[in-house]
Amino acid sequence: MTKKETIWRFVLHEALTKRTLTFTQKKIAERFAYSTSTVFNALKIPRKLGAVEVTGRFFRLRDAEKLLLLWATQRNLERDIIYKTHVDLPVKKIESGMPADAIFGAFSAYRFAHGDAPADYSVVYVYAQNTDKIAQRFPLQKAKKATPNLYVLKSDAHLASFGKTTPDVQTFVDLWNMSEWYAKDFLEALKLKIFTH
Repeated sequence: MTKKETIWRFVLHEALTKRTLTFTQKKIAERFAYSTSTVFNALKIPRKLGAVEVTGRFFRLRDAEKLLLLWATQRNLERDIIYKTHVDLPVKKIESGMPADAIFGAFSAYRFAHGDAPADYSVVYVYAQNTDKIAQRFPLQKAKKATPNLYVLKSDAHLASFGKTTPDVQTFVDLWNMSEWYAKDFLEALKLKIFTH
């Protein structure tokens, strides 16, 4: 994930879970050890769209949904995939077999965060710093016919601070970029949870 996206994730998460709407570019730069110009550049498009309002050193999130949808359209999920394989097990068995440092994304993240699932799902997405432990437990299938049902995406350095699942805003953005037919059911359910709580 790009630095810009980690900034958007932080701002959206703070706004939607803690109701924090005002931020300073300097504090965000310090928090992530980014340059202030990186933070400034991350705000360019949201500012143009009216999603954020910048006044001096401060900026205010004016439209969380607009920023969330901007991120969803810019997210490149494929680029972050570092491992994929087919596992001949039900999804719950795949999930329970994950190493402790794996962070659940997409459908699994929704189920673990909210205790239910709006539809059955057959694919597991997790984030990890590397694939060693996961590949040992779930080896690469040599059969070319087998459709992958386990995807490992490269975790950024700040993702673990959100816990064992991706935060709802990232789960939403990732689901937006998935082609599984049931992703739409998860998206609609998650949108309600994000914007009505």
